Amino acid sequence: MHEYSLIQSLVERVEAEAHARAATAVHRLSVRIGEQSGVDVELFRTAYLTFRERTMCERAELDVEVVPVEWACEQCAQRIEPGQPLRCPICRRPARLAAGDEIILDRIEMEVA
Repeated sequence: MHEYSLIQSLVERVEAEAHARAATAVHRLSVRIGEQSGVDVELFRTAYLTFRERTMCERAELDVEVVPVEWACEQCAQRIEPGQPLRCPICRRPARLAAGDEIILDRIEMEVA
């Protein structure tokens, strides 16, 4: 249930950014969430609907982009195909997670005077 604390932090951050720019309204938020981030995207969306009430985000839409997992070789940057062993097919080094574990506030659309 950490989705609720993530949303609470997200709304607080958005409000701080809006106040810093003297915004009168927030219209849309865009967030990227990796498949391996441990975030349940549907619960994240539900939590947003709950926490946005009586905030500057009350009428703001939430766009969520789910980022697929991507593994790559740390040494030669060779991409590891899904379902393959997590070892570089070229240099045989262990793969590292290159994408898919992030939680990023990507964009805030707000109205400023």
